Amino acid sequence: MAAGMNKYVKFGLILLLSIGLILFTQQIKLLKNPESTPISILTIYGLITLWAFSFIGILISDLSKKVSLRFVQDFPVLGWVAITSLIFCSASDWFIKAIGAVDFLSITTPILAFAGISVADQLVDLRKTSWKVAIVAVFVFMGTYIGSALLAQFGLFVSGR
Repeated sequence: MAAGMNKYVKFGLILLLSIGLILFTQQIKLLKNPESTPISILTIYGLITLWAFSFIGILISDLSKKVSLRFVQDFPVLGWVAITSLIFCSASDWFIKAIGAVDFLSITTPILAFAGISVADQLVDLRKTSWKVAIVAVFVFMGTYIGSALLAQFGLFVSGR
C-alpha cells in the first residue's frame, strides 16, 4: 500500500512542479508584456483546478486498469483528464472562469518542455532508423508548409484581400 501511495505522491509533486512552471512562465510573460493576462487569486484557483483535474484523471486511469474491458484499460490518461475537465466544467462556470485566468501560452511552455525531455530519451532509437526517414521528413515538412501557404493564400483570395 505504501508503494502505491508513494506513486501518487510522486505524481502529485510532478503536477505541482508543472503548476509552478506555469505560474513562473505567466509571471515572466507579464514582465515582458504588461498587457498580458495578470496573475490574480483566480489564476491560483485555476492552477489548483488544473492540478486537481490532472490528478483525478491519473486516479481514474489507474482504477480503469482493474476493469475487465480492454478498451477501458487502454484508454490514455489524457483522455481521462479531458473527460474529468469536461464533466466539471459542464457542471459549473466557475471552473471555466478560473482556468480562463491562466494564460494559455504559459500552459503550453512546460508541456513542450516535458515533451522535449521525453523525446530526448528516444534519440538513440532514431539513429537506428534508415537515412531515408530524413528524406521523407524533409518532404513532409515542405509539403505541410507549402500546403499551409496555399490554403492561406486561397483564404485571402476568397475574402478579397
